[in-house]
Amino acid sequence: MHVPLKFTNHRIEEYALRVTYRPEEDAGKIIYNLSLIESHDLEFALSIIKEAHKTGITISDRILLAGPGEQVDGYIVPDGRHAICTMCSITFDALLLRRGIPLNPIGGGIVEVDGRVAQRFTSMILYRDTTLDPLEVLISQEATSILDVMRHGNGNILANIRECHMEAEPLMGTVLDELSAIGFSGILDVGAPNVPLLGVPVSPQYVGVAMVGGTNALAAVRETGRAVVTRALKGLIDIREMGYLEDY
Repeated sequence: MHVPLKFTNHRIEEYALRVTYRPEEDAGKIIYNLSLIESHDLEFALSIIKEAHKTGITISDRILLAGPGEQVDGYIVPDGRHAICTMCSITFDALLLRRGIPLNPIGGGIVEVDGRVAQRFTSMILYRDTTLDPLEVLISQEATSILDVMRHGNGNILANIRECHMEAEPLMGTVLDELSAIGFSGILDVGAPNVPLLGVPVSPQYVGVAMVGGTNALAAVRETGRAVVTRALKGLIDIREMGYLEDY
């Protein structure tokens, strides 16, 4: 039997429907990304991730570490490696959908940053046109300069964009306030109705919402020449399994 191809927008919808995260209770399942690094690079990687979080290009300060032989969501970490799990930014889309906000995930790409301000998307892969995660593809293309953004305020970072119906804008604002109160970060820009956001057009009656990709910190580690393998949209995990960056 042939299994039909599953495009990324359908994977996002499926995962979003299974997210049970309740920010006000800090409980439930979120979507996560999994990255594998060499175990001897762990301290170095953590220092970069903490620096990335301080500069506002991560989604959350929650993180899960697993050593060789340990399991994450059924996956066994290989010898000589550590797994670092971070929150996927698509968790945000799931939270909006669960609050009844009409939403279309558009795609992921590279955003040019100048003077610590997001300027425009310079490349974009639409979720409806790919079976791969766009940010995974762009990391492999070495299209980022995240360390430059962290340290000098200029360069290219990973980001994604979705559009929400303009009638739901006040409710979306409420959700954003709730999330920022519990350390959820990374919103780059919210557009005006019917107006392109960072150069990306939106549908009539919709507003664009751009946010940083959840894989930026590990992509920054990769820029230093360390071996990093990242799987975005890896699966779902209970938020309470994740610790806080400051604890490591």
